This record gives sequence, C-alpha cells and structure tokens, in this order.
Amino acid sequence: MSYTSAFAAWYDQLTQEVDYPGRAAYFDQIIRERMEVTQETILLDLACGTGNLSREMAQKGYDVIGVDGSPDMLAEAMSKPITQERPILYLCQEMAQLDLYGTVDVTICALDSLNHITDPEEVKQVLGKVSLFTIPGGLFVFDVNTLYKHQQVLANHTFVYDLDQVYCVWQNTTSPDYLTEISLDLFHREGDAYYRSEERFYERGYSHEWLTQALTDTGMELLAVYAGDTFEPVKEDTQRAVYVARKL
Repeated sequence: MSYTSAFAAWYDQLTQEVDYPGRAAYFDQIIRERMEVTQETILLDLACGTGNLSREMAQKGYDVIGVDGSPDMLAEAMSKPITQERPILYLCQEMAQLDLYGTVDVTICALDSLNHITDPEEVKQVLGKVSLFTIPGGLFVFDVNTLYKHQQVLANHTFVYDLDQVYCVWQNTTSPDYLTEISLDLFHREGDAYYRSEERFYERGYSHEWLTQALTDTGMELLAVYAGDTFEPVKEDTQRAVYVARKL
C-alpha cells in the first residue's frame, strides 16, 4: 500500500519504539542458522518503508534491495545519510507487482506489512511473487499481527502519541472477520500555527492455518513459527508471529 507524504514524514517518530538494530540481529540469526551468508547474499526487504531495517541488514553484510509501494516512504529512505559500505537499491513497487531483475537469496517482510493487504488473494499473489524471485532453498522471513492482537489489542481502541514535533490520535475499528480500520489524525506545529493531516488504512488478521496453506500453495515450506522476536513457540496471547519459510 502507499502512504501519504504527511504520514511518511512522521513515520520514524511514530515508530521510534521499534528496535531496528535488535530486529536486524534477530533476522540475521534466523537466516544464518539456515543458510550460508556471504558478501554475495542478496536480501530483499519487502515493504521497506523508510529503510531503517534495510540499512541495518546492509551493515550486517547483505546486498540489500528495498521495495516499497510508497514514493514518499522511499524518498525518506533515500534522504538518509549512507552509513553502510554498499548502497541499497530502492525500488518503488507494490508487493503484489514485485518485479526484480533477477533472483534473491532471502526476503524479509517486517512490521506486519502483510497484514496491510486485506484481500487474501492478493496476499497469495505476494507470496507467489516472493517464491518466483527466490532461489531454490532460499528463505522468506516475515511477521504478522496475530488474530489475538486484532481481537484484543487493536480492536476498537484508541492510542495517543504526544511527541515533541507531532501529536497523533490513532483509532482502530475491528470487524468480526478480523478487518481493522485504522484512522490517524496528525497535528504538527509550524511557527504559531498547527496543521492537521489524516491517514486511513486497514489491516486484516490471517490464521496460522491459512498462512501455512498459502505458503504451500506458492511453492514454499514452513520451517518455523516464533512468538515475537524470540525463539519461543507462539502462545494464545502472542501478538506478533514470525514465520520462516523455504523456497522448494
């Protein structure tokens, strides 16, 4: 999905609690336990947003391609100073229209990006594209918000972020079929005036059974599912599940 320039401009501040170095170390451990990583290992960061995770993975030695459907998010990513040895190739593409120049060794898709696709058939298209552009034996590591999180945490709740430069009211409305409408009201100050902008998007929760079958249908096998950024099994109250799959 494509976010507006207003949301892209404040995205990093609104997600500043995300430990990108920690997430990168976690994904790196998952990958290295299952395949050999060299300077030639190509990693696709699908739905890379403002490029924070892409940059961390590049610093760990991967040859990184960052793909996102939002030009404004990618503009934020490309405006950041280069801190890694090798440049990151950023491509503006929707996930379901992924079209690379060649294959990759591993794909990561983080921060519940797949949940933002609300049409199950489109999710299958994304998985099919990842499978198509992954070498046999390559990995796909992604996380999703669980059904529990949609039911108990997101559902019909309002969150307020009062930051130095922006004030955000985040409102959720969840339907019985795990479709959550997310409405953001953003207020930021310039001089003596406050400016308001809006963002609206949706998330859908997918069951473990559905995701497992979708991976199988698109030529991948499920290797593991973990709770959050751990190596523990998923529990009834797990909010984020991390899936590790291999291209057959």
